[in-house]
Amino acid sequence: MKNWEAAYEENDIPWDKGMPAPPLREYLRMHSVQGSVLVPGCGTGHDVRLLAEQGASVIGIDIAPSAVRRANAFPVKANECYEVSDFLNLPKAWHGYFDWVLEHTCLCALEPSQRHAYAASVAKALKPGGAYLAIFYREVVDYDGDGPPHPISTDQIEALFGEDFERMDSFVPTESYPSRPIGSEEVVLFRCR
Repeated sequence: MKNWEAAYEENDIPWDKGMPAPPLREYLRMHSVQGSVLVPGCGTGHDVRLLAEQGASVIGIDIAPSAVRRANAFPVKANECYEVSDFLNLPKAWHGYFDWVLEHTCLCALEPSQRHAYAASVAKALKPGGAYLAIFYREVVDYDGDGPPHPISTDQIEALFGEDFERMDSFVPTESYPSRPIGSEEVVLFRCR
């Protein structure tokens, strides 16, 4: 399993592109995300700040203290905060607390064996009827089974989220980081049952 703290300490963080996820920007041009939002695996907080700028109240969490320190070093944009926390062991105070959970590069960073625990944490975090907005990494160039990142298929998504969530909408974003070919990601909006 990857040592995330060591990666941030050594500045070995190629996943940090220095800006929010282009598919998230694309989504926010079409839809609003309001209320309380949790961003697991927030890294240095680019997506958190973008959501806060749009008017949401956002908590970004990361298992790596150095990631949270880096996130806190940025000027505060609006109603945002960062905490060191393990999403797979979600604090009870956050059960049923959030209107939204945003997925971007947390699920693909986990070992596939941890995906069921991740899906359970999403369901725990959301209020009844809450929204799970996911930017799934569907295809990883030259993936040989060794990650992260680990891609996820449509069948795997359905197996993880089909029982507790209703799929409301999805699209293949037309905007992405240059290192991710168009079509390798999918934005999916789920509603917690």
